[in-house]
Amino acid sequence: MQSSNPNLIIEQQDDVISFTLNNPAKGNCLSPDIVEGLIDALEGAQNPRMATIRGNGKHFCTGFDLSDIEDLSDGDLLWRFVRIEILLQKVHKSPFPIVAFAQGQVVGAGADLFTSCWRRVATAGARFRMPGWNFELALGTRRLQQTIGTDNAREMLIDTRSVSAIEARDFGLVTDIAESEQWSGMTSTLKDRACALPPFASREMLRLTSPDTDDLDLAAVVRTSGRPGLKKRILDYRELAQRKARERRNLS
Repeated sequence: MQSSNPNLIIEQQDDVISFTLNNPAKGNCLSPDIVEGLIDALEGAQNPRMATIRGNGKHFCTGFDLSDIEDLSDGDLLWRFVRIEILLQKVHKSPFPIVAFAQGQVVGAGADLFTSCWRRVATAGARFRMPGWNFELALGTRRLQQTIGTDNAREMLIDTRSVSAIEARDFGLVTDIAESEQWSGMTSTLKDRACALPPFASREMLRLTSPDTDDLDLAAVVRTSGRPGLKKRILDYRELAQRKARERRNLS
């Protein structure tokens, strides 16, 4: 399995598929070509036993790609969020275990992608933030709550603050803290675990332990992103975030 998209590297060795987000200049943000490439690859996977997702460069994934937002309508943005939600569902409901390896910033849709995986490995310096509710978007909220519990999800989302890898591990968002030089060995160990059950048993176990909330989650994305003014809300939030970043730099 290979990809013609330079922003997404797909490799398969034996029974393990590796997905590498490969646009470090833009923080590996989830552009439409990456989202569609991941969806196509997951739909076309030929019975692997495990997959991994990681990002090249300093960051795992810094969220939704806003580089062309000035050219997009509210409807365009809604469609992109719908496609990201479909990707997240395919990762979360995958018939084979998927492991995320994260470093640097893990933000927004990137944090949702991380949350959707079976094992969620991060370096000690990784940081996590889910700012979507600042522009009134319900992307990944229920999966986060199912993964880390109601109280911890609200603790992360109430002010959408940045959370360290240590705190994320305490919440249950991060399952393992390991530096990147350890990831290869972890992949081998986790593959052995993923292959412990016969293929049919593994697929059925994963299916039966995944809550069937896909339609509700998709409806929440459409209901919140379908409200008029989505583009303006995102632009207003981006402007506020940039202003706060400038203020922090001036104080340092």
